[in-house]
Amino acid sequence: MRRHRLLALSVTLAALAIVVLGVPGCRSAPSPPTPARGRRDATEAVGRTATATWSAEIRRLLGFGLPIYCGGPRGNEVAFTFDDGPGVYTHFALKKLARANERATFFVVGRSVDDWPGYLTRELKLGAVEDHTYTHVALISLPPSQITYQLRATAQKIQADTGEHVQLWRPPYELHNPTVDRIAQQLGLLDVLWDDDSQDSIGANYAQIIKNVEAGLRPGAIIEMHENRGQTIRALTTLLPALQQRHLRSVSVPQLLASDPPSPEQVRKGLAGCKNEGEVSGRPSTVSWSSSVVTSSGASSPAMRRGSVRERTMSSKRAATAAVRARIFDRVAT
Repeated sequence: MRRHRLLALSVTLAALAIVVLGVPGCRSAPSPPTPARGRRDATEAVGRTATATWSAEIRRLLGFGLPIYCGGPRGNEVAFTFDDGPGVYTHFALKKLARANERATFFVVGRSVDDWPGYLTRELKLGAVEDHTYTHVALISLPPSQITYQLRATAQKIQADTGEHVQLWRPPYELHNPTVDRIAQQLGLLDVLWDDDSQDSIGANYAQIIKNVEAGLRPGAIIEMHENRGQTIRALTTLLPALQQRHLRSVSVPQLLASDPPSPEQVRKGLAGCKNEGEVSGRPSTVSWSSSVVTSSGASSPAMRRGSVRERTMSSKRAATAAVRARIFDRVAT
């Protein structure tokens, strides 16, 4: 009996050795991927496909050689955008966006990236990170070599920090001219402006910011805000739920332009191609940069005439904002 027990124990140990160590010369079948890894691989594949689609649409729009003010009106998407970061309030903006499960686009300043390291990857998780020059300077006051530096240095810094290729940019103070446009296009950067201005940059408080944004909150809208202003962060507490109430969602600008791009007619019309623009209590107000805004010397600036001398239909609020930005430019340039 004892001999039988020892024999049974020996057989059991031999079987365990085969299972644990494997039989020499035999290859075990590869283990199937875990569910978590399978989901991660699938997500990465979808992400690569989406990025390729977005890039193709941006390249198509770049061919028009004109700024983009809004997306199309056919879907349920808008694009919240934040300029001038990162900064002291960036953490709070990201926290509110994440809680609401909304996405945004961050037009960052290279110098601010130096001052607030580590934020770009966090911003990228919630949308897109794009170019707003290196020192937030009025580019029309610079020679071509410095314009190139301002755009290229920021794009390179973003790519170094995030691994993402930069395709969009936004001019500080909304000021650009044919020289700036040509250099940006040579760098492969599409100029993205906006059709819904929060006016936080000229001192609007949180209640005014909410009112200004909600007035233009419609499918395809590109909303301009600044992540370095406490009043804007406070306004997000109301604005983010307002999206759901209106059955809208905020996406990154690249996603908006890919899923619901502006039509060629919209692009050619500029700001006037965005629906409802220019309506204040039902009355449109037409203001021309060339006729209403002058430099500190009293001469009309070619840059402020937009180079193409296009008349733009703007609301009276946008005209006031343009005048304030022009005065800011004068102080920078003089």
